[in-house]
Amino acid sequence: MGLYDRYLLPRLLHVSMKNPEVRKQRARIVPAAAGRVLEIGIGSGLNLQHYGSNVTSVDGIDPSPALLGMAGDAAVQASFPVTLHHGSAEALPFAQGAFDTVLSTWTMCSIPDIGRALTEIRRVLKPGGALIFIEHGRAPAPAVARWQARLDPLWGRCAGGCHLNRDIAGLVEAADFRFRRLDEGYLVKGPKFLTWHFDGEAVLS
Repeated sequence: MGLYDRYLLPRLLHVSMKNPEVRKQRARIVPAAAGRVLEIGIGSGLNLQHYGSNVTSVDGIDPSPALLGMAGDAAVQASFPVTLHHGSAEALPFAQGAFDTVLSTWTMCSIPDIGRALTEIRRVLKPGGALIFIEHGRAPAPAVARWQARLDPLWGRCAGGCHLNRDIAGLVEAADFRFRRLDEGYLVKGPKFLTWHFDGEAVLS
């Protein structure tokens, strides 16, 4: 891992993910989490302030030590126990059926093996548990999708492996989840190649 990925990129991500449009979506989505929660890609802990009173604890996992350091600062302010883990969703260090909710916000785009990660998420969810997510991904408009495909290699090198053109809904469904709710659209302001979003809740099928 180079100096850019280790030091500069985490700070750029922290600043970019604090913008008002993204914060508005966090405030709308995160309170639906309940019980024991696993947050995939907890980053700098920006979701922690939005969890509701139904949460008993949060375990957060992230591959970036720098971002986990920032999350540790945010966790001090939480009214529930927060445990941070260095690692990837592709190999979750938790027992089967350990969590009531798994939350993923703008994370599935950058996990190298997203299929394996979704299999792991299935494993650690309790029966009746829910995967709650908001993710950007491939737009349905052919012209936008073509631009996403063209820009994806360069974007990934600059943005920590983020992919512009993943069909998040299709990937979740292929992992044998059933959607309880799924909304798609340009949910935040910005360039179309970056702002088509999948906002949903899925349960084990």
